[in-house]
Amino acid sequence: MNNTQWLDEVKFNEQGLIPAIAQHHQTGRVLMVAWMNRESLALTAEKSQAVYYSRSRSKLWHKGEESGHFQTVHEIRLDCDADVIVLQIEQHGGIACHTGRESCFYRRLTSNGWEIVDAQLKDPNQIYGEKSENAHSKVMNASTAQAEQVDVLHYLGQMMAERKSADPDSSYVAKLYHKGLNKILEKIGEESFETVIAAKDFKQEATLDHQNDLIYEVADVWFHTIVMLGYFDLDIQLVLNELARRQGLSGLVEKANRTH
Repeated sequence: MNNTQWLDEVKFNEQGLIPAIAQHHQTGRVLMVAWMNRESLALTAEKSQAVYYSRSRSKLWHKGEESGHFQTVHEIRLDCDADVIVLQIEQHGGIACHTGRESCFYRRLTSNGWEIVDAQLKDPNQIYGEKSENAHSKVMNASTAQAEQVDVLHYLGQMMAERKSADPDSSYVAKLYHKGLNKILEKIGEESFETVIAAKDFKQEATLDHQNDLIYEVADVWFHTIVMLGYFDLDIQLVLNELARRQGLSGLVEKANRTH
């Protein structure tokens, strides 16, 4: 986009910034909120990848430059007052939050206060290494980090049970269940094919981008097969038990289950 006249219509604040909301282009889930200045917004439009402005570091911040979790931008929207940006994005690696979660909005208000409801998909130390000790992570002490650990598969199993009876317009998964088994199977087929392509690309050129694409596509296949299991009210643990049986570990799994 060579013509930058469109930038003149954006109302940046006194610091030359505008809040930008990153929203998953398929599920509609809000993943994060950050700031942009004129340059970062122009680069985002030019590259079709999210570039923000870090107020704490006073510099441009290409999302994923440290973590590898880049954001491909499918659409940029401006609100009616021209002072808020919404990005429709694809989150590579499936993780937008520095805590290793899909979304930065992983706490829900309950009668007992703020409850962590999203699984930590990856340890921040594995993502950033020593760089994980940033301004955000320093406020998280060891006890908090331990309390935030969530069993991903258990969480997904519960989510499928809840979404089966939910309003189809309330979430991507509820919409899949509403459309029926054929649509779910169609998605498994699509994601499996995309996984094959991503694997071939990674073999041809083992770059970080291709690695992230492969991991992302495998996660999509797993996710949609879990949706399918939920359609039949089958517990994910049954699959884990079968894998354990094949490796001669079924006794250990049964013993572990008795401790819960």
